[in-house]
Amino acid sequence: MKKIIMSAFAAFSFAGYSQTTAPATTAPAVPATSTDKEWDVSMYGFVRTDYFVDTRRTSNVREYNLNLYPLDVLKDANGKDVNAVPSSNFLSVTSRLGVKVKGPNVWGAKMQGTLEGDFFGNTEGATSSIGLFRLRHAYVNMDWSKTSLLLGQTWVPAFIPEVMPGVANFNTGILFNPFGWATQFRIKQNLTKNISFAFTAYKEREFTTPAVPASTQNGPSTNSLIPSLHGQFQYKGKNVVAGVGGEFKSLQPLIVSNNQVSTEKVNSATVLGYFKYANDKVSFKAYGISGSNTYNLVMLGGFAGYTTPGGVETYKASKTSAFWVDIASMGKKVAPGMFFGYTKNNGTGKEGATAYYVRGISGTRGIDNVWRASARVDFKQNKFRVTPEVEYTAATWGDITSTGSVKDNTTVVGNFRALISCVYTF
Repeated sequence: MKKIIMSAFAAFSFAGYSQTTAPATTAPAVPATSTDKEWDVSMYGFVRTDYFVDTRRTSNVREYNLNLYPLDVLKDANGKDVNAVPSSNFLSVTSRLGVKVKGPNVWGAKMQGTLEGDFFGNTEGATSSIGLFRLRHAYVNMDWSKTSLLLGQTWVPAFIPEVMPGVANFNTGILFNPFGWATQFRIKQNLTKNISFAFTAYKEREFTTPAVPASTQNGPSTNSLIPSLHGQFQYKGKNVVAGVGGEFKSLQPLIVSNNQVSTEKVNSATVLGYFKYANDKVSFKAYGISGSNTYNLVMLGGFAGYTTPGGVETYKASKTSAFWVDIASMGKKVAPGMFFGYTKNNGTGKEGATAYYVRGISGTRGIDNVWRASARVDFKQNKFRVTPEVEYTAATWGDITSTGSVKDNTTVVGNFRALISCVYTF
C-alpha cells in the first residue's frame, strides 16, 4: 500500500505539465510493483483572458463577464434611459484547473475521479468571491462496461457536454441552453452499442431555485425530501449524437408560512431533445427544451406565490420554452461559427399571483422573450486559441399580467457585445 501511495504521488508531481502522465523515463526511481500501472493522475486546464465591450447595461454576474439579457428602459428625471450606457472589462477569472485520477478496480468496476475548479467565485455584491477558487466538478465514476455509476458533483443532466454551443462568450449559450452543476447520483445503462439510458437524482447547490422571504439560500431544495429526478435516452454514433429526456422536480419553498406549518410544494416537469452531426469539416448542433421552474438551469422562469387571508402561501411554476442552433467549421487552424437562440416566458397559467420568484421579472415589468445571434472565428495554433466574436441580444420587456406573462406596453431593448477570448490550454 505504501508503494502504491508513493507511486501515485510521483505521478501527480509530474502531471502538472500535461493532461497525460509523464513518461516513465522522466519519473524518479520508485520500486516497481504489479499495481503501479493501475494509478494514473493527470492535471489539465487552461489560462483564459476575455476582453469585451457592451453597448447597454445587462443582467449579469461577475463584473459583466457572464451577460444574460439587456435591462429594461429606466428613465431619469430628464427622460434619458440610464441603462443605455456602454461598459467594458478585462477578466481572467474564468481560468481553470482540474485533476483526473484513475485507480485500481473496485468491485469489478474501472474507477475514475475528477476534481475541477476555476476562479469565477459564486457570490456578488459586498461579499463577492470573484477571483476565489470555486468547485465545478467533484465526482467518482464507476464503469462496469455496460453499466456505470456516477457519484458527486458534475453537470446537471439537462446540460449535454457533447451538444453544447461553441460560442466564445463564457455564457455558453445561457438562457437558451441549460447550465449548472449539481451533486447527484447517476446510473447509466448501455442498452445497445449506440443507445443508452441514464437515470439521475440530484439536489441543487450553487445554481438554485430562488429563495422566498424567510427561506434559506437553498431552502426550497433542502426542504424537499424528494430530489429532482431525470431520465434520458441517448444515441451516440460515429457522426451523430441525439437524445431525449424528461425531468420532474418537487420543491418546498417554506416550512412555516403566515405563522403556520407549511407543506406546500411547487411541482414542475421539463422535456428536452437535442441533436448533433459532425464530421471532419463541419458540425451542426441543435437543442430544444420546454418546461417549468427552469430558474436553477440559469434560464427564464421560476414560480409564483399565491396568498389568501389567514392561509399559507401556495405556488405555481412558471413555464419557459427555448431552443438554439450552432453551426461551425471544424478547421484545424481557422474555424468560423455562428449561433442563434430564442427563449419565451409563458407565465404560470394561473390568475391571481401575489409574488413572483422568477428570473426575468422586475417589479411590474417582465420579459416576454429573448433572442441572441452571434458570429465567431477561432484562430488556433497548437494549444493556443484566439477567438473574436460579435453578439447581439434582444429582450422584449412589458407589463406583467396576473399569471406572470407579458402583454402590454412592450419595449424591445438590445445589447451588442464585442469580445476577444484568448485561451492557452494544457
